Amino acid sequence: MRDERIGLALRRMLQAGREMQSAVARRMGVRLTDVQAVDHVVSAVDPLGPVELGARLGIRSASATVLVDRLVAAGHLRRSADPSDGRRVVLHATDHAREEVHAALAPLLTEIDAIVSRLTPAEAATVHTFLDSVTTAMHTYANPGESRSQTGRM
Repeated sequence: MRDERIGLALRRMLQAGREMQSAVARRMGVRLTDVQAVDHVVSAVDPLGPVELGARLGIRSASATVLVDRLVAAGHLRRSADPSDGRRVVLHATDHAREEVHAALAPLLTEIDAIVSRLTPAEAATVHTFLDSVTTAMHTYANPGESRSQTGRM
């Protein structure tokens, strides 16, 4: 039997996640797309290049190049040659970017840690399995035909 409360709660959580990204962008004084780009670079399983980043953000290659240039100039990203293909450029979040994002998210992370600490080990395992399964389903939906290692993880 399907519990519609879970689907509704997930939709509200996804909406809250978008609101949270907007709040982080405001607190950091950057654009929403900048926050999303850094998040993709940080959470990717395999290093992303500008083209892959643009595809994940749903923007054209030229726009992705402008975005990456802006984030490099701001000290949020750095480019390097791909160790397995020197012709390819990969992106890395800088320590500066990680520190800024962490500072902006600190109150939220503290609250989430408090919520998680109230779970029993069995509840934590169930929640983890559920969230990982939903994340995989969402990645598969968004990136049909790509493996999990190509789509990254949250």
